Amino acid sequence: MSNTTNVTSMEVEYRPDRPLVEIWRMFFANKAAVFGLVLWTLIIFTAFLGPVIYSTDPFDLVGAPMEPPGEEFLLGTDYLGRDILAGIIHGASVTLAIGFSATIFTVIIGVTIGVLAGYYGGWVDTVLMRVTEFFQVLPALLFAMVLVSLFTASLYLIVLAIAVVTWTGIARLTRAEFMKIKEREFVLAERAMGARNTRIIWKVILPNALPPLIVTMALGVGVAILFEAALSFLGLGDPNAYSWGYMIGSSREYIWDSWWAVTFPGFAIFLTVLGISLIGDGLNDALNPKLREL
Repeated sequence: MSNTTNVTSMEVEYRPDRPLVEIWRMFFANKAAVFGLVLWTLIIFTAFLGPVIYSTDPFDLVGAPMEPPGEEFLLGTDYLGRDILAGIIHGASVTLAIGFSATIFTVIIGVTIGVLAGYYGGWVDTVLMRVTEFFQVLPALLFAMVLVSLFTASLYLIVLAIAVVTWTGIARLTRAEFMKIKEREFVLAERAMGARNTRIIWKVILPNALPPLIVTMALGVGVAILFEAALSFLGLGDPNAYSWGYMIGSSREYIWDSWWAVTFPGFAIFLTVLGISLIGDGLNDALNPKLREL
């Protein structure tokens, strides 16, 4: 009887999904996190509804080259005469799509490797961690540049390159969480009752390992956006996709003559990464069971 009680109490104590109301209460009590959420609400609103409200095609040559901000063009034009405001509005959806897509692929690769290494251990863990270390010691940006340079630059290739160079952190985190949780009493009880490995992995351990993974995923969106901006700045962006990174990269040679063409998309990236970082910090505080007990 006591063993059953211990298992149940351990599961209830550790499971992160029981106090959803309390999690949200703690999140909204964090003013910085709320500010980040407001920022992201505005950015998502711009990405989805902005092109409907401001329908100017960002690729259209609508004015004189390098025209400064004024009444006709609120944020000015770039070196070809393209509207910077149209680029900011239409580029929001492309930039967010890159950030989320790259993060999804990163999570798929990292969680899969981390789960296998952390749960099975032994030679599986040794082999997968050696592979992880190999990718971890490579200069991430340089490796991504090589991958993009070998083929024709496209959004799909850029997303894949970002995922390939950023999955190691989440793999190590997943492995650490699995190694810690798989020895807990409620997991041992599942194994003693004859539960299959797939059930233990996906329905018992993984839900309990989600809090730190969710925070890492949130921060990974900002990392992916910065990677795309860096690749575009180096001339390795997709010329057919009007992202904020592409705007910076295409106007980098004219930064002294038309500072606004680089500053405004750069500021948009700054606000986006700042917002997701604040949200990630807020989620970390709200999902951390130790902080929740304080």
